Amino acid sequence: MALVIEGEERISAPIATVWAALNDPDILRQCIPGCQSLTMAETGDMEATVVLKIGPIKATFAGAVTLSNLNPPRGYTIQGEGKGGIAGFAKGGADVSLTPDGEDETVLRYAATAEVGGKIAQLGSRLVTSTAKKLAAEFFASFGKAVSAAGG
Repeated sequence: MALVIEGEERISAPIATVWAALNDPDILRQCIPGCQSLTMAETGDMEATVVLKIGPIKATFAGAVTLSNLNPPRGYTIQGEGKGGIAGFAKGGADVSLTPDGEDETVLRYAATAEVGGKIAQLGSRLVTSTAKKLAAEFFASFGKAVSAAGG
């Protein structure tokens, strides 16, 4: 089951500050819903452990996150894949773009795709889609607040 999620977040911080935060595992860890750990390897790839509840299924996903198409400070593509044991798997990515709006405002736009399989996919597309949209909105809202607070 695949889905697409798009949105934007206005952040009260200069584009350089937002770019730095998008590449900071500590900030990302604080903002990813259910994130237990996020560590960066020397290669720039990240390993993550995330606990998610989708309907009646709660699962711990362990996986890798990679950044590509780096275009500092304008954007990048983030790809991730996690395995949740008997619950199934989730993989996806997002194209993230940053546009300055004056000196102290940045508009972050994202277009994310996600695919799930296993027991999670059996829950039905409406539940999985609404949960994915909620998680994406939570992440970007938390990220916006964290960066605005640090930048302001």
